[in-house]
Amino acid sequence: MKAVVWHGKRDVRVDTVPDPVIQDPNDIVIRVTSSGICGSDLHLYEVLGPFMSEGDILGHEPMGIVEEVGADIAHLRRGDRVVIPFNIACGHCLMCAQGLMTQCETTQVRSEGKGAALFGYTKLYGQVPGGQAEYLRVPQAQFGPIKVPEGPSDDRFVYLSDVLPTAWQALEYAAVPDGGTLAVLGLGPIGDMATRIARHRGLRVIGVDLVPERLERARVNGVEVIDLTQVDDVADAIRDLTDGRGADSVIDAVGMEAHGSPAGKLAQTVAGFLPDAVAEKFIDKAGVDRLAALHLAIDAVRRGGTISLSGVYGGTADPLPMLVLFDKQIQLRMGQANVKRWVPQILPLLTGDADPLGVETFATHHLPLDDAPMAYERFQEKKDGMVKVLLKP
Repeated sequence: MKAVVWHGKRDVRVDTVPDPVIQDPNDIVIRVTSSGICGSDLHLYEVLGPFMSEGDILGHEPMGIVEEVGADIAHLRRGDRVVIPFNIACGHCLMCAQGLMTQCETTQVRSEGKGAALFGYTKLYGQVPGGQAEYLRVPQAQFGPIKVPEGPSDDRFVYLSDVLPTAWQALEYAAVPDGGTLAVLGLGPIGDMATRIARHRGLRVIGVDLVPERLERARVNGVEVIDLTQVDDVADAIRDLTDGRGADSVIDAVGMEAHGSPAGKLAQTVAGFLPDAVAEKFIDKAGVDRLAALHLAIDAVRRGGTISLSGVYGGTADPLPMLVLFDKQIQLRMGQANVKRWVPQILPLLTGDADPLGVETFATHHLPLDDAPMAYERFQEKKDGMVKVLLKP
């Protein structure tokens, strides 16, 4: 089969690799019909290379048709249409029972001190082959796959794999009070979807970005936008819109891809020149993050407000302004999305005649799998209005 394969920093290719097969009785194999490129994939393209191995198959946002079913799978059959959550969870351990599928005790990658295994996401998370491919083996299929109806296009459901539950959890964790104001930093796929969910709930939303196409997408959906290239102080601009207090809640949908932190960028660049064994420790412990977005969130949220982190951060040595967090009495919540926890609330918004979250027009680009290398490059460079890419094997 064809698959998107990692070969090095900024070097992904479409290779021919062996087809996946059933390995365990609770596996299935699907024929992938759509697979998204996620902003988190750009971390693999760039800074997290030391945790990758040449030949790793990328991708964690797939859906498709069941082709093979393991002996212990009774609720799925060949021909079923399914979306595959990016995290791999068993559904029956203590963590899963608490709705913390990202901490699944069955698939935790204990050797790396990390949570549940993820598709296509480094040895830190199990080095499980990903879904930017023609076929995908799905472990723990007794729980993970989300069966969806026939008929509507893939665009209606594919975001259940990551974008929708990640944005939904970000909003749940933000705990915006009734009648309150939410600020969303970063209007990429997750930030954009978070604004849509918030507007669907009737909230006032302020969105911050620097890419014109992203700002316009949000503006059309009723979001008050701030172009960070056009203001001297974004937090002041948010306070000006909120009676001088700041937003009730802030979602940081940027993470370590934030612009404007040259020291952090330098550290990432230096890591790229180190041997992998050294670079792993440097990235994990030396703090290569660019914390501009998090510091902005802390500045822009009102006293007693809540910050919800959905942007990915790595490294442990970056200083946090603990005095400010304590003095402002800020609540801080974060983590990978527990996909299956939120699906029952999201799915009804996707199965009716209406499309309240605009999922059918959410993708900016539909491309064949062979175009993945070009898509990674342009997505990284924020070119061609590329906000969300769906690959079609």
